[in-house]
Amino acid sequence: MKEVMVSFFWDHSVAVVFLHVLSAVVWVGGMIAMRFAAHHSFLQLEPPQRLARTSQALKRLFVIVSPFVLMLIVTAVLMAVGWGFRAAAVDASGRVIDETAYATYQLVHVKEVIWMVMAANLGAMIWRRNRAQKLIDAGDYAAAKPVLGLIGKYMVPVNIVLGIAAIYLGVMLRYSHA
Repeated sequence: MKEVMVSFFWDHSVAVVFLHVLSAVVWVGGMIAMRFAAHHSFLQLEPPQRLARTSQALKRLFVIVSPFVLMLIVTAVLMAVGWGFRAAAVDASGRVIDETAYATYQLVHVKEVIWMVMAANLGAMIWRRNRAQKLIDAGDYAAAKPVLGLIGKYMVPVNIVLGIAAIYLGVMLRYSHA
């Protein structure tokens, strides 16, 4: 399986890296646009309408970014295996063979963990948005407000910061073995 992944990666490396970067741009960029552009325009609306529009906009964002999140994870695995970070760092029994390569290999794991935490946070945001939408549909705006508010106030900003950190690590990793 590893040989197939390595071969696929090198046969399509430009496309794989492009799709990975595109996925990160759509996901992180979408959250930045939502938090810093759309959020402020929603504040001009009256509270009941604001909650409904925010929920609707978040649903559209989540529908757009979800396939990109999956693509990001798949391309991350292809790149990690294809570029041979592990093979350069440890031997078949797992002993470190090169300290510098091992440090780079650890950064690969840090980046993967960041994206997985972001994906879990996205899942929690989707769940909260769906819960808030049910409250909005029932006319319980007072209960919906804190459920939805947590997404914009904390969850999206956390993912933006994590996403920027992961993008930075990706640039570091790309040039670690050029």
